[in-house]
Amino acid sequence: MAYDPSWPERFEALADGIRSVADPDWVIEHIGSTAVPGMRAKPIIDLAVRIRDDADFDAHRSALEQAGWAIGSSVRTHRVMVRESDGIRSAIAHFFPAAVWDTVSQRLLRDWLREHPEDATRYAHAKCDAVAVAARGMGSYNAAKTPVIQELVDRARAARGLPSVPVSDKG
Repeated sequence: MAYDPSWPERFEALADGIRSVADPDWVIEHIGSTAVPGMRAKPIIDLAVRIRDDADFDAHRSALEQAGWAIGSSVRTHRVMVRESDGIRSAIAHFFPAAVWDTVSQRLLRDWLREHPEDATRYAHAKCDAVAVAARGMGSYNAAKTPVIQELVDRARAARGLPSVPVSDKG
């Protein structure tokens, strides 16, 4: 879908909702393709939430669930909750401990794409190609775009003096 200028407002409303039922001091940032101005994306808002540690998440999990968030992801590297409306996923909240916050690949990729429009265009094309691969039953959408994401995250990490890490974190 074409970029929707309402995505940043949707992010702010979701972030405010999380803070209102959990920790009002949590840092919450807009990540994913909907956080890159002008980029085509599925209309699912991704949020990065900085928590102290997993115990901090556990202390607020019940309140988040009561507010409509649910555990529901195959991601292995951090806690994830999803929000659905009428069975359609509308948001994904990724909870990262403060100890790893500055090296979170999703945040680094977002910043890289915002700063490097040529790579944002390349990523947008890779996402379209991944949709076609998935539609033909030749692989999953996420697997098809992972090589380009890996390359871009590697560049973003190298620019900050960080080593490469695998971007695929699904089980």
